[in-house]
Amino acid sequence: MSKVIVVTDSNSGITPDEAKKLGVEVIPMPFYIDEQMYYENIDLTQEQFYEKLTAGGDIKTSMPLVGDVTDKWDEFLKENDEIVYIPMSSGLSSSCETAYMLSQDYDGKVQVVNNQRISVTMRQSVIDAKNLAEAGKNAAEIKQILEDAKFESSIYIMVDTLNYLKKGGRITPAAAALGTLLKLKPVLQIQGEKLDAFAKARTVKQAKSIMIDAMKSDFEKRFNNPDGSQINLEMAYTHDIAAAEAFKEEVQAAFPNNEIVMNPLSLSVSCHIGPGALAIACSKKIEYCNK
Repeated sequence: MSKVIVVTDSNSGITPDEAKKLGVEVIPMPFYIDEQMYYENIDLTQEQFYEKLTAGGDIKTSMPLVGDVTDKWDEFLKENDEIVYIPMSSGLSSSCETAYMLSQDYDGKVQVVNNQRISVTMRQSVIDAKNLAEAGKNAAEIKQILEDAKFESSIYIMVDTLNYLKKGGRITPAAAALGTLLKLKPVLQIQGEKLDAFAKARTVKQAKSIMIDAMKSDFEKRFNNPDGSQINLEMAYTHDIAAAEAFKEEVQAAFPNNEIVMNPLSLSVSCHIGPGALAIACSKKIEYCNK
């Protein structure tokens, strides 16, 4: 049986300490803040990031340096037969396509998974891959299983401010100004490749209700599993842990049969939506079968 190691990047939200506990590896994502490069969770903490973001720092995301990725792969292959590499969705970054191109020089030993996920749903894919490896699946089989399930997930995100969407060019300045004037709380969604508009709420309370109702609808109509027994339920937030904990209580009341895993949104998403965001996400459970 091949010895398979699961590798991801920090867009999954998995910290170095958590990676050790899970038995996976994480390649940190680089950021440029005022033209200085930082690595997520290495020399840039969540708190430092939000300090720089709210102070108006010029923040740009970047895919991992090619040399960083291949050096890590070479290192991991010294003690493992195969690698399952899970980068962020190809619809949100070119890092997945680049990784796939690099993997062509590894004679099938590196399998790059494009399962269209980011943040907490991507984190679940990493855990699924680890469990599949422990169940005896090889890297190519794990890639196929994860990609077959790539659209079986949802993320709904309430944005507290439109300023960062405007700055990133995702909405026009006029739309941002009108939204701010009307005090709108946009709800965005990620179902597959891209971050899209989903609904507009007048209040935080209304936005929370919209997200919970959307998730209930997904459970029933998309996944045909109203009781949630075959679904992983996750939550995420940017910066405001107190607001996130309060929302978690509401979500738990709406989905009493599900254990909720909550983590901060990865910084690559946070820089586009800003602090104060709340998100609810889900992914369909994958069965771990022995060969």
